[in-house]
Amino acid sequence: MKRQCRIWLPNMLSSTDDSTHSLIFGWFVSHSSSCLDVVVAFVADESSLSSNSGSSLQDVLHETNEKMPLSLRDKAAFTLLGRYDSCLSANGNAPKNATDEDMWRYSSLSCGCHKVDGLDSVSSHWIHMVHDSSSERGIRMHHIHWNGDIVSQCDVHVIVYDPPVFGSHHFSLSFWNASSPQTKSPLKKPNWVDDLHRRQPLIEMETVILSINCATSAEIVYKKLSTQLETSSPKFSLSYLISTLAWWLLAAVLSSLSSLYYSLIHFFYLLSSFPIFSWVLIASRKVFKNTWINFRIRSCQILYWPIFLQENNMTSISCVEQAEKAALQRHSTWSPMAVDLILGNLIGLSLLFNTGSVCSWLFHFAKEFTNDILRSGCVWLMGVPAGFKLNTELAGVLGMVSLNVIQIWSTLWIFMASFIFYLIRAVALMGITFGATVSAAFVIDVITFATLHVTALHWAITLVYSHQIQALAALWRLFRERKMNPLRQRMDSYGYTVKQHVVGSLLFTPLLLLLPTTSVFFIFFTITSTSVNSICMLIEFAVSIIHATPYAEIMIWLVRRQRFPCGVWFEIEHYKKNILTSSSDRSNNSPEKKPVLMVSNLRSNFLSIGQILLPHYTTMFSGISASSLTTSARGVLSGKRMPSKLGLDLPPPRPWMHMPLRQYWTLCHGSIFSSSRKGSNHDLSLEKGLPEASQSSSS
Repeated sequence: MKRQCRIWLPNMLSSTDDSTHSLIFGWFVSHSSSCLDVVVAFVADESSLSSNSGSSLQDVLHETNEKMPLSLRDKAAFTLLGRYDSCLSANGNAPKNATDEDMWRYSSLSCGCHKVDGLDSVSSHWIHMVHDSSSERGIRMHHIHWNGDIVSQCDVHVIVYDPPVFGSHHFSLSFWNASSPQTKSPLKKPNWVDDLHRRQPLIEMETVILSINCATSAEIVYKKLSTQLETSSPKFSLSYLISTLAWWLLAAVLSSLSSLYYSLIHFFYLLSSFPIFSWVLIASRKVFKNTWINFRIRSCQILYWPIFLQENNMTSISCVEQAEKAALQRHSTWSPMAVDLILGNLIGLSLLFNTGSVCSWLFHFAKEFTNDILRSGCVWLMGVPAGFKLNTELAGVLGMVSLNVIQIWSTLWIFMASFIFYLIRAVALMGITFGATVSAAFVIDVITFATLHVTALHWAITLVYSHQIQALAALWRLFRERKMNPLRQRMDSYGYTVKQHVVGSLLFTPLLLLLPTTSVFFIFFTITSTSVNSICMLIEFAVSIIHATPYAEIMIWLVRRQRFPCGVWFEIEHYKKNILTSSSDRSNNSPEKKPVLMVSNLRSNFLSIGQILLPHYTTMFSGISASSLTTSARGVLSGKRMPSKLGLDLPPPRPWMHMPLRQYWTLCHGSIFSSSRKGSNHDLSLEKGLPEASQSSSS
């Protein structure tokens, strides 16, 4: 059986011209007896092992493997892959006058698999690679030890990749940040489709990509363990002193602001525990329901952000993909709150500087809405609206009741007009203090309370209209000799008496003739109430958008799209036949059995901005479906009220947290200052924590 081997090679290794004898480290991912993946992480100088005064190579490999993710350790172990030399005579003991074929056989038999200091045993696989300036990428594989056999005929696919680095790029096979659950299709699929979904294709590729994402971390850990090199601390300099002082001042300012919010939140919480304020709290929660919900969410974000900032330590994660996810999770704790506060300050300051103009506009709008829409509309319905002849008496009663309610509510609002100035100031201060979402929720509650008379009139006319529709439907069933069976939810035959038919006829006629008058009033107040609810729903939609938008991911995507991969592809660079064969083997090979060498580059696809936003907005609209909208539309025709809220998803509130104020300030300051140190230490580990060879490769 013809064997196939894929060698995943770092980009800097394929272009190096180092003449020293080196060891190759990485992972063997074996799928079958004829397929093998060799993931090369890095190359280390063999001479450094003799100067190592610490643990043996076997112990270093074992400790390095323990630092890798558990999912990778279960499938492949970090090990010594083989040797990398500058010529065919790797060990320097070959005959001087040997031919190329003798040199190949001699080097294959004397590659030194069992002659590595500090290594008790080797893997069942071993590769020997040499530097060749005439070959593609300046490097080629000389031979492979495959389960004890020296393989001379093998299809080789060399895949060159750029080593993933945190904050720069990594590789991923799928839509790695998708969080929307898969919905079950109502249609029955064929069996072959279910079998296809149950299969897990490219399992070996998942292991390979995972090992590639861990290559940089494995190199760092190995160098630290093998050379006993600790992470070097940054040298003292003026720039380092200024940077440290700036981060310390930023941490102090943010910690003081958070502590101020923390004290205010706990002050309100302490007031609510007193019995004298309990009834005020209960009443305010019913009247200002949306404000309390968003205030609770904002309070939990303020209380818990330093804890989330300390929990997500991406520098301790060896896989770059997992570190990126942890970093985005860490950024998602502060970015919505920061954007919300910025918007709240912009809106709040605008309202504070233009309070008089906003007050005059509100007075003008309220006057036009009351006189030109509500009162004029009721008077118009009491006459002959659009040429329809209505019942004069019923229209007069409904119109006079509506006008009286509107007048009573307008009179009450005249006495409350003096508080509108302070109400606008309260909205502005809430936006500056707690963000735009809390002030917007407060505006929703104020609009709901200010249009309470419209809601009451709509509820009353809906009650009359729905009962009238239900009575007409019941009488129509009486004429058809049908009766509703509520137990079985069906229509059954039923024999009515003559008296029941007479009474039904006497009731059906006036109800049917009065239906147009009731319908006109119902349509008018439904349109009015729906318009008010639409404004509240629009503000609710804006609040949910502010909560759900991944601001950190958007900003990172605009700067570096490589941090959002979604699949890989291969850019073929070279294709060649007749490799890994001696001169005697080449004469016996048929054209279709000739070994093949293919060199390609590993590339990534990247997510678009829509693919990043879609999972978050799908979760936000998870409570809304087309069936619910259809049900609401049908309910309006039968006399039901339209919902006043969209029911969008909001961040879940967390349990209340009690902590002394000084301890909370220390927690905030430590989380900010330590996060800056984590990021700088992570960069230093890539730049200063490695020997010179590693530094040149990373550059």
